[in-house]
Amino acid sequence: MPEEQLKAFLEAVKADPSLQEKLKASKNADAVVVIAKESGFSVSTDDFSKTQSALTEEELENLAGGNWSSCICQDTA
Repeated sequence: MPEEQLKAFLEAVKADPSLQEKLKASKNADAVVVIAKESGFSVSTDDFSKTQSALTEEELENLAGGNWSSCICQDTA
């Protein structure tokens, strides 16, 4: 289920410039999770970590104009 939610969120990001802007402004993975939850998706930082390895850097960059991959890669400690 979490993987399906994450995939749905990624599709929503691709289609929604306002979500892309929110992600560009996010500072860490926790902020991305908050954005996802506010958008109706049930995801966690662990979901992003697990899926990140399955996505290429180019795919991540394309999701939000080049900034999203850096926001989900940062240490959340």
